[in-house]
Order: sequence, then structure tokens, then C-alpha cells
Amino acid sequence: MMKKIFVLVITVFILFTNLKSADSIIKIQKTDTPPKLDGILDDPAWEKAAKFDAFKTFKPDYGKEPHKKTILYVTYDSHNLYFAIKAFDDPSEIKTSITKRDHMFNDDWAAIIVDTFNNAQGAYGFILNPSGIQGDGMTTINGEFNETQDFVWYGAGKINKEGYSLEYKIPLKSLRFPSGKKVIMRIMAIRNITRFSENNSFPPIYPDKGSILSQTLPVEFENLKFKRVFELLPDIVHNNSKKIERGKLVSYKKSTEFGLTTKLGITSDLTLDATYNPDFSQVEADAGQVDINLRYDLFYPEKRPFFQEGSELFKFAGNTEEAPLWAVVHTRRIISPIYGIKLSGKVTQKDTLLGLFAKDQIYDGDKEITPLYSIIRYMHSLNEDSYIGGFFTSKDYNGYFNRILGSDGRIRINKSSFAEYHYFGSITSDGEGIVKNTGHALGVHYQFLNRKYILDTGIQDISDAFQIDTGFITRTGIIRFALFGMYQLYPKSKTLKKIDTLYWSFHIYDKVYKTFETFNLFALRFHLPLNSEFRIDGMLGNEVFKGEKFDKSGFDVRINSQITKRLFFSLSLRRSGKIFYNPESPYQGYGNTAFLYIQFQPHDKLESIFTIIYSDFHKKSTKEKIYDYSILRNKTTLQINKYLFFRGIVEYNNYWKKLTVDALASFTYIPGTVVYIGYGSVFNKIKWDYDVYVPSDNFLETKRGFFFKVSYLYRY
Repeated sequence: MMKKIFVLVITVFILFTNLKSADSIIKIQKTDTPPKLDGILDDPAWEKAAKFDAFKTFKPDYGKEPHKKTILYVTYDSHNLYFAIKAFDDPSEIKTSITKRDHMFNDDWAAIIVDTFNNAQGAYGFILNPSGIQGDGMTTINGEFNETQDFVWYGAGKINKEGYSLEYKIPLKSLRFPSGKKVIMRIMAIRNITRFSENNSFPPIYPDKGSILSQTLPVEFENLKFKRVFELLPDIVHNNSKKIERGKLVSYKKSTEFGLTTKLGITSDLTLDATYNPDFSQVEADAGQVDINLRYDLFYPEKRPFFQEGSELFKFAGNTEEAPLWAVVHTRRIISPIYGIKLSGKVTQKDTLLGLFAKDQIYDGDKEITPLYSIIRYMHSLNEDSYIGGFFTSKDYNGYFNRILGSDGRIRINKSSFAEYHYFGSITSDGEGIVKNTGHALGVHYQFLNRKYILDTGIQDISDAFQIDTGFITRTGIIRFALFGMYQLYPKSKTLKKIDTLYWSFHIYDKVYKTFETFNLFALRFHLPLNSEFRIDGMLGNEVFKGEKFDKSGFDVRINSQITKRLFFSLSLRRSGKIFYNPESPYQGYGNTAFLYIQFQPHDKLESIFTIIYSDFHKKSTKEKIYDYSILRNKTTLQINKYLFFRGIVEYNNYWKKLTVDALASFTYIPGTVVYIGYGSVFNKIKWDYDVYVPSDNFLETKRGFFFKVSYLYRY
């Protein structure tokens, strides 16, 4: 049955594939005098540049006149693309800050989107706030922005009496693009005005006119010169760590290591990366999460640059929201690689390839294990944002292996809707090279979208034997049907921008225990000025665990707002039924969950973020409180300029009675050329009492660490 479904989906893809609709192409004027990047648009290059000012809103509503006028300028030379934004505004109302890279999203900002291959499969994004602080990343096929990647490019911003102006210089050697005398790319400019809760763009974006990237503007550049890029990124890392033994701190790790990462541009659109003894230490520790009473492992995002580049290609089609198969490739599974090799880019105009190979090094007690990870991702683009693709992943060591092979894809049915699928098979050995089990994961997904309505539905079938060591999955042995519907109202009000009424549900058949479960959420969401939202949810549902059905019903309230230019907050409160996930004796409970986020900027260069996470659990039969768990965290950053900052983090976990203190000084000239000096300590409420540690009202330092890292990017 599964094979028949797979063949049917592939057939539909082939039948629906057709030629792209013809778009008028704008020829961009080349400049002989590159502009000076100072945020002042008085250069001759901008006078002759292509000029566009027909911006329209897409948030909170589509196709409306923006509150403030915006002008986009575009020009280029043989080695760089140049963009400028003239953003009209009241200078006293502009929200901006001097902050670290990729941290300006609560400010006013403007973004340039560049689809270098003109295929609506993905695009580069370059962002500046009015102070010239950079953000960058990749826009995915779904139009989502992933800021994990950093590129070498240059920008400047300046506030003036008319508003603010931005200038972008994007070197071609930082991009992948097709070769040829004439190159067609697609571009878009997006502006965010915080106090109006408004996003506007040129060209305008409409939900019923295809994918976001297919609505970008096709432009033509001539005689772009590909310069073969060769990069060397050496780094030196020194660590000095101590831990407690018999009540005293003693040194247990002191090392100085050298690593090297290289990049070679094989062609203008294909790149080879290699790294040996890479420093994948995280500059900032993962923020604390509630780590007790869990049904599955916690998910931590990837922060390591070698793995982040190209990670948008690991997104796969056919999933609905919160489906159990979160990722086919989750590179945090690779713990401490000895080396890594990656080949990524276009092998033809329509074919994209990413191959990743890494040798890991982990320890099981005193035993060293060195698994080899092999990952191949392939995508063939079709019409608009349609594509068909495939995955192969493998983890191998000492006779053990786990391998995944499968396909995914998307078909644009019409301008308002698309369908997706994935089908993956797994095969796992018993540690002696003999196959232990095989399994599958199947998903089909459909979405319809216009100005007023959203319908999103899909089904997943995951066998109990499906295993994926390279990815992240929360549950197997189920069939899951999901349904999301939303009706959007646009009141004629200056205060109430939009109202969303939505229903979201999933319904699961547990194939192991042959039992059904359901979860239904009804919500109202109100969009207000100052990037403010208020939402209230009602939940009715249950969950099957170890063959028993438990109540998960409850309610949820959320609110967030940029109260002033200096203060933003977000608050969520939930009370619902809960499960005590004890495999031997689970039982019904209830409890509260809360999250508070406050961002305070007393000065353009100073920011303090305070968060509280709280969760408790009561046994329903006796109303006894089993636990309460809270994490309090403060991160304060002093940004001297866009290159240098000092940061301190203090986090207290009341459940584990643990206090963590971290300090970091960071200088980043361009991505890759960095200096870090860091210090961290861990304190626990214990004391050494002769031969054992016992609880105490006072803190005892149990760990201490210092690290220094310097790296320098050589670019040829």
C-alpha cells in the first residue's frame, strides 16, 4: 500500500510539472563608480541606479499603502551587487540599536532578498537596521528566514532628517550564482516598521499569487565575473577547566588546540568545504529548559558554523506542524567531529546537491567510539517552488549501522495551494552487521492560502521499527492526521489591526496499543500596534502513554508587545492536564506552565534580557504537588560598536539548585575573523561533609572554566 501511494505521488508530480510563466525582466544598469558605503545616498552610482518605490504592505494586511514611503535602488559592477534603501520616517520615532549581528529583529529594519538562481527554491537575505547592524541568512522555499548563516558582505546605515538610509555591498564571491554572460536573478526588498506592526515589500506579496520567492522581481545582470574563492580559516583554542573533588576545585582539563577549515569555490555555484580538528565549542551555552518528566529528548538548535551553512537544504517536505519526525538531519547528533567534508551547491541549473561526511569521536566510559556520518541531500527544481528530492543518511561504527533512504517533494497545484510528500525507509543492524529491523515514515501535506483563509492538513504514518540516528523524532508506531484552519478578519480600526480565529488539531492512532487519541485547540488572536499580540486558546484533548489514555485539556493565554522603543515583553500562561511519564507507573496530573521574556534597552548600546520559565505538576487523585521547576535567566550585553561586545549571563535553576555564571568578550571583524575570551562557573547548593556532599543553604563552586579563541579568515 505504501509503495502504491509513493508511486502515485511521484506520478502526480510529473503530470503537474510545466514551464514557468513568463515574467518581464528588468535590466539593471551597471556602474563604473562604486558607491561609498557611509549611509548617505549622494553617490553618482545611485543617480543612475534602477529605482523602485511601489511598496505595498503584507502585514497586517496585503496590498495596502504603507504608513511611510520607501525607495529601493539597485546597481552593480563586475564583482559586487549594490543596493540602497531610502526609508522615509520621523527620525524621533525610529527604533534602532547598536547590537550584535542577527539581533536587530525587534528594531526597524530593511532586508534585501536575492534569489541568485531564479528558481524560487531559496534565496539569500541581507538585513540592516538604521544603525547599520547586519543580519543575514537564507530564505527557505516556504518563505521562512533562517538567520543561522553568516556571509561576508558590507553595509552602512544613517538616520537623517527624512528618516534613514541604508547601503548594501554584496561581493559576488560571497554568493553562489549561475555562470554566463547574462544572469537572471530575482530580488525583493522588505521593510519592517515596528510601531505600526507593519511589513511592506517591493514587489508586493499576495498569499494567492504563489510562493513568496516566486513573487520576487526578475532582473538581469551582464558580465558578472566569477572569481574562484579559496578560504583558509585557522583557529587556536585554549581551555583551562576545573571541577570539584572532595570539596575543592582541581584542574582536570587544560589544552591548546589548533584547527583548520578551508573552502574552495569549484565553480560559481558549487563549493567544497573541509575541516580538521574543528572548534565546535559553543560560545554561548544552551539556555536552560525543563529537563524532567519528559517523554522524549530535548531539542537543541545547531549553533556551529560548519554545520549551519547549507542547513536550509535539510528541510524536508510533507510535514505538518509538530509532527513527530522533526528532522531527517539534526547535526547536533555529531558530537565532537575529528574532521568534516562538505560539498554543496548546484550541479546543474535545476539540480542541487549537498554531501556531508564527518568522523565523530565520543566516549562510552573509557571506550572510544568513532562513528562515521554520511549524509547526501539532492533536490531537482520543477515549476515555481515545486521540486522533487531525496535523502540518504548513514551512521556506521564497529559493525553497527543505521541508514535512511527516501524521497520528498512539493508540487504547486495553483497560486493558492500546494501539496507535499515524504517517504523514508530505515534499516538498522544489531552491531554485528546483521539487519535488526526496518521501518518507514510516510507524510503527505496540503495547504491552501489566501487573504482570509488558511487550510493546512496532512497525515503521517510512522512504523514502530523506524529508527533515525541522524535526525530527531519524538514518537514512532503511529498514524497521525492533522488539521489547521484559520479565518482572518481585518477590522477598519487603527488599534485592532487583524483578528485570527483558528482551529488546530491532530488525531493519532497508536498502532502499538491500538488506541486513538485526539487534541483540539481553538484560539482567538488579536494583532495590535507596537508589534503587539494577544491570544487566548482553549484545548480539549488526550494522550496515550503506555497503553493508557490521559487528559491534556486546558487553556492558554499569551501576550507580547513592544511597549516602548526601550521595552519589549512576552508572557504566556497555561493550565492543563499533564502526564507523569513513569514507564512503570504513569498517572494523571495537572499543572501550570509559564514563560516570561523581558527585553530592556536603557541605551542604544546596552541590552538586558530577563526570562523566567516555570512548570509544576500536581497528582490529580490526591492534589499533591509532585514538583515545581523554575529557571531564571538574565543576559546583559554592552555593545561598544558593531565589532566588540561584552556579555554576562546568570542563570538559576531552582529544581537542581544550580547557579551558572558566564562572561564573554567578543570581537568580530567579519564572520570568521574573531576573538573570544570567556569565563564560566557553576555553583550548587551543597557542601563537603567529610566523605560526602550534603545539601546546604549556601552555594559551592563546583566547576570553573576559561577559554580563549582566535581565528582569522584568509580569503583569496
